[in-house]
Amino acid sequence: MARVGKHGESSPPSDRRPLHFAAFLLLADAALVALIVAFVPYTKIDWDAYMAQKVDAFVEGERDYTKIEGDTGPLVYPAGFLYVYSAIKLLTAGQVFPAQILFGVLYIVNLSLVLLMYVKTEVVLPWWALGLLCLSKRVHSIFVLRLFNDCFAMTFLHAAMVLIMYHKWYLGLVIFSAAVSIKMNVLLFAPSLLLLMLKAMSIKGVFFALLGAAALQVLLGMPFLLSHPVEYISQAFNLGRVFIHFWSVNFKFVPEKFFVSKELAVALLVLHLTTLLVFAHYKWLKHEGGLFHFLHSRFKDATSIGQLIFAKPKLSTLNKEHIVTVMFVGNFIGIVCARSLHYQFYSWYFYSLPFLLWKTRFPTFVRVILFLAVELCWNIYPSTAYSSLLLLFIHISILFGLWSSPAEYPYANGKK
Repeated sequence: MARVGKHGESSPPSDRRPLHFAAFLLLADAALVALIVAFVPYTKIDWDAYMAQKVDAFVEGERDYTKIEGDTGPLVYPAGFLYVYSAIKLLTAGQVFPAQILFGVLYIVNLSLVLLMYVKTEVVLPWWALGLLCLSKRVHSIFVLRLFNDCFAMTFLHAAMVLIMYHKWYLGLVIFSAAVSIKMNVLLFAPSLLLLMLKAMSIKGVFFALLGAAALQVLLGMPFLLSHPVEYISQAFNLGRVFIHFWSVNFKFVPEKFFVSKELAVALLVLHLTTLLVFAHYKWLKHEGGLFHFLHSRFKDATSIGQLIFAKPKLSTLNKEHIVTVMFVGNFIGIVCARSLHYQFYSWYFYSLPFLLWKTRFPTFVRVILFLAVELCWNIYPSTAYSSLLLLFIHISILFGLWSSPAEYPYANGKK
């Protein structure tokens, strides 16, 4: 007998079609990536700046971050970026074609991790909707035609999410930290991850998991921290960067003077933090009585300081759907509130779009239209005021759909 999914779609028990279709998608997309590498011209954007300038300076012994720069400006990524691209240069001799093959393999690895998350969560996504994950012209280009560091950062992030889904929190946090060391956009997932840790771990566990993540950052940055610590920290972890208005995909309709203003940056930051708090209180912690009740209960239920530090919450085994939902939605909130999204930033949330759309109560045809409209906006070059307004409208529509959808029960143990 068919079971009825949460969103009114029926599927038979132990339906293996998603698994089989996922395997087919991997093979088909691998063939597509091979064709793209073979026949579509490579787009020269950051490769020379990465390889011939920044990596070379690092390999030749430069440890002052203010002096590691290229055609695209000074180095603004943490040290993990340099290690990754130094390894790529070693493997490819700095040549584009073998690097494209390497990034093609990375694309398939990343897609495998994402498909695993979709197949293993309980979101009722029709099996054919997995194919949406392979349909982005822009994402294929980001991986195998432009070779951006976003590709490695997001692959590590998805690997960390898979580990956390299976409750490998300590290793997951280390891999998460590795992703941050390649590009700091991964920090958009950090508030969601911290909330999940507080729900699943003891205070001691949270502390040591964060300590492990911090230790990796110190270890990777050690050559720079020992010689030029201020330069490294100020350049690699600069949260106040102002992006160029021309490249903005999401706020091109805003006048440039206001776009670069501190007022807009502060307003978007306040909106970002407020939206996270509202979702945490009313959605992600709904079954715990809200954010403040949850935090209060962690202290109220402890009969001693030792129990407060060492004891896990009574219900602590989070189900996979809840973990992925909180991570994806938290990141998406950051995307909606970002002052500037450049074209490669699409990879930050593209793979979450089908998941998020099927978490809403929208009809299936609306979900597909919204997905295709997002893709359209990201493929308009250069972006226009109209394409930016459309993208912002779609983002807000999806966020509203997520807000109005029911909150899933978060725990694998305990009763609903």
